[in-house]
Amino acid sequence: MERYRIRRLRATLLAFTAAGGLLLTGCGGSDTGDHGSADGATGFPAPDYRQGTGEQDTDGTDDESSEVAPSPDYVSTFALDVDTASYGYARRTLADGRLPDPSTIRPEEFVNSFRQDYERPDGNGFTVTVDGARTNDEDWSLVRVGLATRNARDQHGGRPPAALTFVIDISGSMSEPGRLDLAQKSLDVMTDRLRDDDSVALVTFSDKAETVLPMTRLGGHRGTIHEAIDSLEPTFSTNLAAGVETGYATAVEGLREGATNRVVLISDALANDGDTDPDSILDRIDGARREHGITLFGVGVGSDYGDALMERLADKGDGHTTYVSDPDEARKVFCEQLPKNIDLTARDAKAQVAFDPETVAEFRLVGYDNRRVADDDFRDDHVDGGEVGPGHTVTALYAVRTKPGAVGHLATATVRWQDPETRTPHEESGQVEAASIDQPLWRANSGLQVTALAAYFADALRSGDGDAYSDADTRWSPLPAAPSLPELAERADKLAFSTDTKAIRQLAEAIHRASDLT
Repeated sequence: MERYRIRRLRATLLAFTAAGGLLLTGCGGSDTGDHGSADGATGFPAPDYRQGTGEQDTDGTDDESSEVAPSPDYVSTFALDVDTASYGYARRTLADGRLPDPSTIRPEEFVNSFRQDYERPDGNGFTVTVDGARTNDEDWSLVRVGLATRNARDQHGGRPPAALTFVIDISGSMSEPGRLDLAQKSLDVMTDRLRDDDSVALVTFSDKAETVLPMTRLGGHRGTIHEAIDSLEPTFSTNLAAGVETGYATAVEGLREGATNRVVLISDALANDGDTDPDSILDRIDGARREHGITLFGVGVGSDYGDALMERLADKGDGHTTYVSDPDEARKVFCEQLPKNIDLTARDAKAQVAFDPETVAEFRLVGYDNRRVADDDFRDDHVDGGEVGPGHTVTALYAVRTKPGAVGHLATATVRWQDPETRTPHEESGQVEAASIDQPLWRANSGLQVTALAAYFADALRSGDGDAYSDADTRWSPLPAAPSLPELAERADKLAFSTDTKAIRQLAEAIHRASDLT
């Protein structure tokens, strides 16, 4: 308590210093409820760490308020992430009768594997939704920050043409059923679904890399593309670095102005030849990535999978990863999601959540361990964020301990991103009151319940036998009121039945398998 009073005193003194003895609350504008723009948000807006310096916002407008940031202890900042590979690979591992390695469990990827029904914007950028519910642990709640992009445009019109360079692993390990054969079947179907004005290039790699097909328009050349895909055969070792480097060189050579240029890496990521360090690999293609804005989409396959390497490449390569283990999943990724979600709606997107010290005693963000951003870098647009396309929802879950009898404002969440074409920065905010999270968790809306189920499931798998996360690792601690795996499976069964949703049924099945193995 004494430490808290000291922090509050320091924040108050800073406020009076920066504001000339007057603490201003609010930036003007009306209260927009749970949805509103950063410029008009009331309550506890995202802190501006340049207050009092006379510096202007990056969009050229002067600060409208001299509001001072709350104590850094009450601010959480992270780069957005839409990866889902961790959850997909965990399901595959459990289906094979094994518990996944705790080090491969990233809770945010479990949570983000489930699309939510958040309100969506009309154009580029995001909407912000903040809600929550209380757990059975006294004063502990789960608070959900939901971000949504616009719906994907029809793949037959409305989006820019695509220039996709597929970098395909044909090493010996890809001969296992469900790896190269699965990729080939999916790419064949995808080739028939892409538009005539889209382009495709194929690069393969084993011990060395080769451009099998330069950038080729789909219109009039689908037969040629099918032949190139069907000719692929597994061979030799895995020089992933050579594949990525050649892939980016091919993408740059076939670069199309006005198109979405993307490299799609399909691999089990079991690199055993050449350069195997992800940072070194990224350095090789850094110029092409930055100068031309070519993003990397990683698709993982195989029962043995180099999860850490693929995740690192995608995160630092301005892209994201997913994992496929069967034809249905592959068809969904290549034939539905990829064609519709080719273009981007936001670059370098970051989120910042400011908790109100009057109502919040402590909080912690679930996951996003390698996506944390320094609080004062939130509005520094040179600091890397996440790239997000249309049709996505991004969810961040917080465990929050409120003060006894807390009333009033609880938190404000702000997302900042750059327009994918002009690089103009934008912000959007939403907030939540303490009273609105007073409902019991398992009586909340189905979206919040599935978010909690996914987070609790990841939490249970991540805890493992305790070896993967030492006491010194302060990034992780158990979620409040965590159910046992059998209890969690029962909750998932009930939600799957009430919603009749395939994705939730699959989640319930995975939890049952994990319960049987522990």
